[in-house]
Amino acid sequence: MKIIPRISTRGYYDLGTGKTLKSNTYYLYPKKDFRKLLNSKEITIMIHGLRNDNCGAIAKVVLARNRLKKLGYSYPVIGFSYDSNTKGAHLKKYVKRSLAVGLKIAKKNGYNLGTFIEDFKQSSPKTKIRLMGHSLGSQVILSTVEYLSKKKQNKSIIDSVYFFGASITEDVPSSKKYGKLLQKIIDKKLVNHYAPTDEVLKWADGEKYVLGPLGLNGATGKPIKKYRQKLVRPKNHRFASYVQALSSFP
Repeated sequence: MKIIPRISTRGYYDLGTGKTLKSNTYYLYPKKDFRKLLNSKEITIMIHGLRNDNCGAIAKVVLARNRLKKLGYSYPVIGFSYDSNTKGAHLKKYVKRSLAVGLKIAKKNGYNLGTFIEDFKQSSPKTKIRLMGHSLGSQVILSTVEYLSKKKQNKSIIDSVYFFGASITEDVPSSKKYGKLLQKIIDKKLVNHYAPTDEVLKWADGEKYVLGPLGLNGATGKPIKKYRQKLVRPKNHRFASYVQALSSFP
């Protein structure tokens, strides 16, 4: 099997508590593949959701890459792999705790992915960067935007963002706090693929684990100008179903 280039922070955070174990920013695998990405016209980074180990993370990149290729996208698609396979996520009695730990880790990874984007753009300033996030991956992206917004020179550093079954809340694109940051850091557009039929988001909303997920019914309030949303009908919450519902890219 062909090696999938990925930015990884595996082992940086405790899967039981979310505690930071390593202060490293990220590591690249394989390094030589990242050197080849320099001066590409653009790259797309796929960020997976909860309950994905390293193999799961790789599988999501393969799904994204294959679908985008079918849609005529010929640029490199790489992965961002983080500690989302938190302890007890598959057991009902631990699900709330496991979700909370996953959320904590996803938020912390904003610094890691944000640092990679800054470093990469420094070496390859003309390369456009697009981000795709599934489920909890939307939180990683939001925290990345938050991290990047702290520096003036990062304005419009991300070309575009695509959410699938996003677990962040429905008020984010219109909120005073985040709306401004998204508008500032994303150059072209933020596209949210939402599905009122998504069983996992429906359950999380009903159990009050996630209050009004953006991926369930779309945005509330008056979203930022760069925000778009597309109603999709995936078979289930899995990224494999969402990516099949993708009809055009970028």
